Amino acid sequence: MSHRLLPAVRILASTAVLAANLFTLPVAAQPAGVTRTDLQRHDLSAPGREAVQVRVDLAPGVAFGRHTHPGEEIIYVLSGAIEYAIEGKPPVTLKAGDVLFIPSGTVHAAKNVGTETASELATYIVAKDKPLLTLAK
Repeated sequence: MSHRLLPAVRILASTAVLAANLFTLPVAAQPAGVTRTDLQRHDLSAPGREAVQVRVDLAPGVAFGRHTHPGEEIIYVLSGAIEYAIEGKPPVTLKAGDVLFIPSGTVHAAKNVGTETASELATYIVAKDKPLLTLAK
């Protein structure tokens, strides 16, 4: 291989490894029994904001721990029964067809309290330059 091409190949290989790590980090951080399927992501007319839709499936008894989002989350429960614990409020259990609004930066958690897989459609209106999800302490 040419001495001139070797630095370029190294840079491309490093970039590929970094990209692979960035794409797999959110999956690795998910608890077992949680499946997040990205459905769509689009820029909004509000500068620096984007809309993201994700389907979240929770196996029976599985919980997704306390976390926040850098914008609003609008939830539509597709199936099952999910208990949402929103900081400062009593827990609420929603079933298929129910909706929930979670304000920006609010700490919350979700748990499948039913006997079948529970699913939600989560729509986020968030800042583009921040992680979609941050685990709370």
